[in-house]
Amino acid sequence: MTWTDLDWPALDRLRQKFLASTPGTATGVYWETASDLASYDFTYGERIAWKWDHVLRELRVRGWSPAPTTRSVFDWGCGSGVAARRVIAALGAENFDALTVWDHSPLACDYAAQAAQAAFPSLSVSVAPPSLTTPTIGLLIISHVLNELPAEVLDSLLALIARAEAVLWVEPGTHAISRHLSRLRDGFLPSFRLVAPCTHAHACPILTPGNDRHWCHFFAPPPSEIFADSNWVKFGQRAGIDLRSLPYAFLALDRRRDAPPPPADLGRVIGRAEHFKPYARLLNCDSTGLAELELPKRADPALFKHLDRTKGPLLYRWQHDGQKIARGEPLAPSAP
Repeated sequence: MTWTDLDWPALDRLRQKFLASTPGTATGVYWETASDLASYDFTYGERIAWKWDHVLRELRVRGWSPAPTTRSVFDWGCGSGVAARRVIAALGAENFDALTVWDHSPLACDYAAQAAQAAFPSLSVSVAPPSLTTPTIGLLIISHVLNELPAEVLDSLLALIARAEAVLWVEPGTHAISRHLSRLRDGFLPSFRLVAPCTHAHACPILTPGNDRHWCHFFAPPPSEIFADSNWVKFGQRAGIDLRSLPYAFLALDRRRDAPPPPADLGRVIGRAEHFKPYARLLNCDSTGLAELELPKRADPALFKHLDRTKGPLLYRWQHDGQKIARGEPLAPSAP
């Protein structure tokens, strides 16, 4: 697929379906032709891939990888399969033996399977049976599905999660979807280790009374070169998309209870810091709960600039007196 080959009418039709989707209600099959999927994969799918890239970058900083015994990947609701391809490439195709894809669209299953086989020729790629009776699930990948799942379909997904060794789940960073994911997160705590985005395993403080206006979301940086690419600019204008904005929510879970916990004083910035001339303001989540903190520029000019310019995950070890930050140290990448 190239920009010259792009099926613009198909993208317009897909955009209308996306806008018409109703939370909690399945919208039917998006895809009518293989051209739909190829055009989606090249544009909308690539934007989703940038979110996955940022999640995977954070997992590298945290030193996370699946257990060595986790040799298979299951991509549920695969669409064009872009999420699985990004995950396998980042974690190393040599670390996996098999990929299984599933979608309610057979056309999407075929496209995702063929694209993955082309990208990773040594990988065994298959389509899951309609009954989803896969005996074991290693790494389960879920991407951008929560906004349209009816209750009974979500229940079947939760049953799959209960059989997985590890889960990577990325969703749009809207208020409603993120808070829904947070509620699901708390239900996973008895069975899974929470790898990210949290720095603790307590109940999600976002959901405590009085925090209704908050939601656990983050922002992925798109590649800087797209802003000088007239094709991406044209796509953004036609689709009505702000190319600069890639909000997302996510969960990373595994069953490695013997893994060392994160530093007790590690905090995670929710969303991103707001910068004003004399100070930066941020919402921090850590083992003590949510806190609105302020960093005076004069207290640490380098950190003030770092908060504004970094493209890495906003994970810090803070020193603060009440709401005032004295200094902060970004989490250094750890060895897997």
